[in-house]
Amino acid sequence: MSLGKFLFCFALIFFVSRAMTAQELHVAAAADLNFALPEVAKAFEAQTGTKVLLSFGSSGNLFAQIQSGAPFDVFCSADMEYPRKLALGGQALPRTFQQYASGRLVLWVRNDSKLNFERDGIKALLDPSIKKIAVANPEHAPYGRAAVAALRKAGLYDQVKEKLVLGENVSQTAQFVTSGNADVGLISLSLAQAGDLQKQGRFWKVPSDIAESLPQGVIVLKQSASPEMANRFVDFFACGAGQKILARYGFEISKGCGE
Repeated sequence: MSLGKFLFCFALIFFVSRAMTAQELHVAAAADLNFALPEVAKAFEAQTGTKVLLSFGSSGNLFAQIQSGAPFDVFCSADMEYPRKLALGGQALPRTFQQYASGRLVLWVRNDSKLNFERDGIKALLDPSIKKIAVANPEHAPYGRAAVAALRKAGLYDQVKEKLVLGENVSQTAQFVTSGNADVGLISLSLAQAGDLQKQGRFWKVPSDIAESLPQGVIVLKQSASPEMANRFVDFFACGAGQKILARYGFEISKGCGE
């Protein structure tokens, strides 16, 4: 073989290899991952060369989109039930279903708020100055269901239910508070201690005897065009280097992972 032919073959193999490596994954993700997941995706891309495209929303709305055929490879939910339903319905690969972390519910207010959570705890929500309390829509947002359950367990729901304003997801719920359209919000710890929210306000963790941690699950979808790479992303996210990133954002990671 001449040198020219050798170099041509080498270049062809190189570019084909690059094309195979530089594939894309489309990930549907719960809104509480809005800050953490881009960092996970960036680390995965650096390791594999695979571009990870992220779409955020409430877990229930994303679940409905997937059921309607939305072209995602991976689904990261804020609960375990939505991915489990996809597995049982034959729209996801059951063997890839696993818990990636647990989230925590917090009360979040702007810095100018006079509420004293350290003194009053969750009963601060009864303060007469509060006109609106933002929660994610419990019909399709796991954090919304957790918020309502916490209010009921604390014996406050009937007293504050007329003040509730519903966000499309936990991220929009936080925006209601930052914009002044609500006085306080029940949101995820992962949002409260990251980005602009960390600078604009303060949070109080709802105690576990009122609001338990939210187990959150991930699964590879049956329609994925790259199931092997999607499964590799799930492993990276749920029990690999992604766990250390999640822990920095306030998620409780699985035992044995992130070592």
